[in-house]
Amino acid sequence: MDLQERIARRRSSRQGGRIIVDRDQLSPVVHRPEPVGRGPVLEQLLDALEPVFDDELPPPVAVVGPPGSGTSAIVTALFDALNDQFSGSARSIGTTTRAGAAGPITWFGTVDGRRIESPFSFYRAVLSLISSEPVPESGIGTEELRTRLCNRLDRPDRRVIVAIDHHDEPETLDIGHARDLLTPVDAHVAIVPVGQREPHGWDGATVTVPAYRDHELVDVITDRASTGLAAGALDHGAVRELAAWADGNAHDALAALFGAAVLAREADADRIEHSHLETARADVPENGVHVGRALALPETRQQVLVTLTELDATDRPIREIATAIAARSSLTAGTVKRFLYELADRGVIERVPLSTPDRGSGRQPSTVNPLFPTIAFQALTAASVPSASGIDRA
Repeated sequence: MDLQERIARRRSSRQGGRIIVDRDQLSPVVHRPEPVGRGPVLEQLLDALEPVFDDELPPPVAVVGPPGSGTSAIVTALFDALNDQFSGSARSIGTTTRAGAAGPITWFGTVDGRRIESPFSFYRAVLSLISSEPVPESGIGTEELRTRLCNRLDRPDRRVIVAIDHHDEPETLDIGHARDLLTPVDAHVAIVPVGQREPHGWDGATVTVPAYRDHELVDVITDRASTGLAAGALDHGAVRELAAWADGNAHDALAALFGAAVLAREADADRIEHSHLETARADVPENGVHVGRALALPETRQQVLVTLTELDATDRPIREIATAIAARSSLTAGTVKRFLYELADRGVIERVPLSTPDRGSGRQPSTVNPLFPTIAFQALTAASVPSASGIDRA
């Protein structure tokens, strides 16, 4: 964002009395076009991808870093920039390294491993990266999609660099499986695993993204606040305190900032107060998971989580929580209970033993707690529960 744009945004933020000027600029699941403070890492990744500038596939490279270090943001921003630079197309459909349609074509794109549920969805995601036409969501089979992918890459000068994001999270797309699915076109495809760890048995290069230092995280928060909040809504002392609390994790810092902004708006405040930040920080679980994990779930699971976050589930056993959620939805208690156990196994919520024996069984019951920031989740989810309390944090 250039200086003129910053000034114009501050002028507009004075109008209308809104504390949140641009919610996307605050959202912990939205990436900035140029990640703040990540220049050296971007250079390392460009070095690893250098062969693409000579119309060749790069050798295997993984991008790894601790939670909240910005691995996804770095790869997304770089791939978008490569597409724009090579093709001059904001849609990033494909990139030509020479003038004319007959030249070599290289595509860059990211597949979100959280949203891949089958070979069909994987092929569809990859095809969507390299096709200028919409790829059907239904009505055709997996074999047809694979054939379309093979046809699309059926030239020696066509290549695609595919980043598989979140490959190491529970029940996401495994790199080995992705490679197997791409075997028919492996001469045209390079896979870039992105996550907290290298894939098992990884023998390629690795670009390591360090956790943010406090002053870098101050810059990240300041950048988001200056574009997403009204002028003067957050003082610099609060920014420094938030950065120190987040301890290098940009997701936690942004989730807390976003949550505090939502709370301030709900209170009809004209600035974010210490109480808003304190409540929002407490809402971000220590050693929790990215809110994107919850937002990537099917809508029915999100509906269950919406209601769970609105219930007072403290010291209530799972069967009681399931009954309460079912009473406010179209699901049965048995289905809700199964979903809760499933979500606990996936690490989105956690089971916590209760000290009181389950009445009637004598067994020690357990309750469940969210492992994601609930204020951000409620504001960002598209799922709704008609009979819920009606809280609107959109």
